[in-house]
Amino acid sequence: MKYVLGLLTASLFFASCTSDKDLGAVEMTSSYNDEVEDFYEYRRGRLTEPFGWLRLTGMYWLEEGENTFGSGSDNDIVFPEVYIPERAGSFWLEGDSVQILVKPEAPVTIEDLPVRPDRKVLFFSEDLSPMANQGSLHWRVIRRDDLLGIRLYNTDNEVVDAFTGFDRYEVDPKYNVKARFRAHEEPTTVSVVNVLGQESEVNSPGRLHFHLDGEPFSLIALEGNDRMFLILGDKTNRSETFQGGRYMYIDYPEDGSDITSIDFNKAYNPPCAFSEYTTCQFPPRENILETFVRAGEKRPDASFLSIK
Repeated sequence: MKYVLGLLTASLFFASCTSDKDLGAVEMTSSYNDEVEDFYEYRRGRLTEPFGWLRLTGMYWLEEGENTFGSGSDNDIVFPEVYIPERAGSFWLEGDSVQILVKPEAPVTIEDLPVRPDRKVLFFSEDLSPMANQGSLHWRVIRRDDLLGIRLYNTDNEVVDAFTGFDRYEVDPKYNVKARFRAHEEPTTVSVVNVLGQESEVNSPGRLHFHLDGEPFSLIALEGNDRMFLILGDKTNRSETFQGGRYMYIDYPEDGSDITSIDFNKAYNPPCAFSEYTTCQFPPRENILETFVRAGEKRPDASFLSIK
């Protein structure tokens, strides 16, 4: 009996190793290059839409009490001067809620409804997070742990209008690889740090095991609604790609299978790679690959950080 069990164990181990060796490139199709180009065309559209990441022009963390705003340099929050009066009004932070008071010379609307001047109006609470605007400037309150801030967009920007995409590597089919998904046996969280230095525990459904150039690697996946979310780093971060890593979304395996695919040709820059007004997350320690992944988007030019 021990002999039989030993043979069975060895057989299962061999089958597992053999199947892992099959985790190579996904079979190439004639439409693959078009698929990658469609992905980046969609991404360009999302980045340049009215409230896309490239339209960001400010991020201002609120202090408890009154925070004056306008284009004047003596305000607590200084908006771009060509778009709003010197004295536009104030944001009032009181615990977990924010009220806004605007001056008569600043015709602000909230969700297209005019704000009555010189009267405080609730602008943010647990159940309320509308968009306000004057002219081409639009803003709302965002929360990051115990911080509340104003995120400002400018929809009028010729540089963004002309954006055609970030530099990226040539599409290489070898970077579209099969991956085996292994779910965690117990509920698991991963420690993730953002650009503000805040650390949070993020739910993880499992790990993805794959091969690149014949070498085995794995990445820990994060929950991402109906797909898995990956934050990954690799050796190209040193000089070719963004220092803080790149992002990807991955499909769960189909029912009855544990195989999916990771297409590194679609690895894209997090928003903090090209905007200083974002709070994106960095790769968990487990997801920094000891290899060069020369696929996907390259490090953006520093000029993107000056877009207003």
